[in-house]
Amino acid sequence: MLHITDLRNTTYDPATVMPRAKLEISDASAIVEPIIDKVKNGGAEAVLELTEQFDRVRPASLRVPVAALDQALIELDNSVRAALEESIRRARAVHAAQLPPNSVVPLGDGAAVENHWVPIQRVGLYVPGGRAVYPSSVIMNVVPAQAAGVPGIAVTSPPQADFNGLPHPTILAACKLLGIEEVYATGGAQAIAMLALGVDDAHGNQVCAPVDLITGPGNVYVAAAKQAFFGQVGIDAVAGPSEILVLADQTANPAWVAADLISQSEHDPLAASVLVTPSMDLAKSVVAEIEAQVPGAVLEDQIREALTGQQSGALVVDTMDDAIAVTNAIATEHLEIQTADNDAVLANITHAGAIFLGPYAPVPLGDYSAGSNHVLPTSGTARFSSGLNTVSFLRLQQRIRYEETGLQSVSGGIQTLAASEGLHAHAAAIAQRFNGM
Repeated sequence: MLHITDLRNTTYDPATVMPRAKLEISDASAIVEPIIDKVKNGGAEAVLELTEQFDRVRPASLRVPVAALDQALIELDNSVRAALEESIRRARAVHAAQLPPNSVVPLGDGAAVENHWVPIQRVGLYVPGGRAVYPSSVIMNVVPAQAAGVPGIAVTSPPQADFNGLPHPTILAACKLLGIEEVYATGGAQAIAMLALGVDDAHGNQVCAPVDLITGPGNVYVAAAKQAFFGQVGIDAVAGPSEILVLADQTANPAWVAADLISQSEHDPLAASVLVTPSMDLAKSVVAEIEAQVPGAVLEDQIREALTGQQSGALVVDTMDDAIAVTNAIATEHLEIQTADNDAVLANITHAGAIFLGPYAPVPLGDYSAGSNHVLPTSGTARFSSGLNTVSFLRLQQRIRYEETGLQSVSGGIQTLAASEGLHAHAAAIAQRFNGM
């Protein structure tokens, strides 16, 4: 099921040994553009109509009543509530530690620059609800926004026909646990357009105010809609399908490696499950374990499609150094390291969204209760971007405090530089302050 590629004793480019899934954002954009136009012109009514068209249910209202949030929490299974509360507790501890301190940098007499971290004022958080229910995504989006001190938080998630046009009750309960009461029953591209543009009802009353930043994972249409609004509002990322890469040697447990590769293939038929190892014996054992574990799985057809796709496979290389080079080139969303010396391997890893060390730190731990965030860079973007975190919801604002003495000490240099760039009015603005002195 999972194909093995033997790269031993060959010459290859680490960046091209593992093809990625084809995510046709451009094709989706052609579908998304008219949806955005409808929301822009039709407001809340257009969002409801599009929601009915795509989700086959029309919510009684876009805004979820607070009473529905309260009821969802009352009816939440006690064990699920306990698990959510523990996930929230751990996530809050980790994300609170990410809050950067303000600083004042004195640069001389009467000269200082202050670095202030200012929360984004209003954010829209997208929680998927198509293939599965993701209350964990509520936690991963809301907790860092709250840690940053964001005053306005709106959550949107697709309505469910089985729940009278409301988002799944576990999602609603998670929102209530986190103290979020602004929740909307819509998903897809129309939800992203609603958040970015804001919408009014037919009488001109505002239903949803526009946001400054949109975060959260979604399908290809959500990704295309986010891309369409890039530059108009902040966008966390245009995310692709989920990815896992297990970097392992002969000491790894093949049954556990197989289970971890299978787990990510549940997310999407385009999900990438990759093993990179210098051990052919391990690769063969992992493939055999996959063949044994997949039959009878709840999402067996989807798992098989993901594991047999071009984006998944076992890569066997000559040495651990080669395995590390391939791993860095792939720059996966989730990286598991299961080797005889995990820290030595870790010291040479440069590109990965999140790194899970050792056999008792599988990726599903990070999906739920590690305390880390599971909204991570995909499609190789871990080379230059981070997962969602507290700083994602902050802006660095510099405040410049200079007195006369501070400005005078650098006035000559500023005038020289301004003149060298041909910006003589810049130089004059400095000179004006000292010409009469």
